[in-house]
Amino acid sequence: MSSGAKSCTTKPCTIASSRYLEIFDHFASDVQLTQAKMQFSLLLSLALSAVCLVETSPITSSDIARNTAKGLRLISFAEEGEPVWKAEADIFAYIKSGIHFFDVSEVYEPEQKWSNVSAKAKAGTISCASRDFPFDCAYTNSCDYSAENMQSDLATLTAYNNRYYKSMTGAAASTWIKDKITSYIVMYGRSDVTVSLFTHNWAQSSVIAKIHGTNSSGAVIIVGAHMDSINLKSPTNGRAPGADDDGTGTVNVIEAFRVLLAADFRPTEPVEFHWYSAEEVGLLGSQAIATEYRSSGVNVKAFMELDMSGYFKPGTKEVVAIQADYINTELNAFLKALITQYSRIPWAMDAPCGYACSDHASWHKAGFPSAFPYEAITGNDNPNVHTSSDTTNVIGFSWAHSLEFAKIGVAFVYELAI
Repeated sequence: MSSGAKSCTTKPCTIASSRYLEIFDHFASDVQLTQAKMQFSLLLSLALSAVCLVETSPITSSDIARNTAKGLRLISFAEEGEPVWKAEADIFAYIKSGIHFFDVSEVYEPEQKWSNVSAKAKAGTISCASRDFPFDCAYTNSCDYSAENMQSDLATLTAYNNRYYKSMTGAAASTWIKDKITSYIVMYGRSDVTVSLFTHNWAQSSVIAKIHGTNSSGAVIIVGAHMDSINLKSPTNGRAPGADDDGTGTVNVIEAFRVLLAADFRPTEPVEFHWYSAEEVGLLGSQAIATEYRSSGVNVKAFMELDMSGYFKPGTKEVVAIQADYINTELNAFLKALITQYSRIPWAMDAPCGYACSDHASWHKAGFPSAFPYEAITGNDNPNVHTSSDTTNVIGFSWAHSLEFAKIGVAFVYELAI
């Protein structure tokens, strides 16, 4: 583990960046190369930032307080690299260019206290393909899964102008999810089930629901999704229905929770359902919770992320795409067997999604086994994300496809916690 991130004087970097861009302009003045120039500029900025890091002292608590008060954020672009301070406009530019990152502004200090911060998830004790799966009501077509419930819930969530993490509508969405979960707890008379807001330093809270298992000291099984949305043309105020990203994952987790309570599911191991704030801007919500669990000594048996489940490109094979990196290999093997047993859709391995591409990476970074089934092989997934066109009306959106992920969520919980 590195002794600490470095900060540097930005003026030499700015001068160097400007000079290199002048050279690039000489060879790339054609307007058709504008996008390439932007990507070059962003990557150059990262490289120059890395060069500057060697010059000064580690980041301190006062550095973090001072820089965040100025609106700067501490951004990590690579597992072995040091984080750098970036302005919000820079962050939006990275998102637009598909550059993944962790915003570690709130978690940098506790992470430095860990003995091993690198993304090496525990092997765990997850038995997988050789096990015998029970044929339980929860996994049959006669079970009480409801695409109509998910449609209704998603209609509510997409009616907000956006669910941006700093917005009042984003905050309202988290309160609505908590209230929805509370209504199910009351409906099914479950005093052993709780739900609460996990508050952050911004408007939108995350939401955590818990089914307290009979083995109170057992390892926790978690299924999560992110509730926030963003329109990259107008991040703070733009219309961002976020139907697929990640409205579908959000309602999958709500429906999985409801189905388990309706079936009077009473697990041995504790189970949690998470809805995260601020995934779109650097996995802020999931990092905060995963870091707290790691720092508090919470034992997490397995985590599964549901981020986008409603779309696959017309004309392509319908699959559940399994993410290949920043995951636990044993848990991935278990997930493959689970999908084979309980879903009508086959699994297929996806290409690596890269550093910090969704909330599973937060749990992997914290040292917990994680997995991430995705709606389609990358390239066949939804092209409308982060725009006002991310709705259920696009050709290729399928509720039947999304419902399979709710079923996978229920099976994941049942098989690991019963």
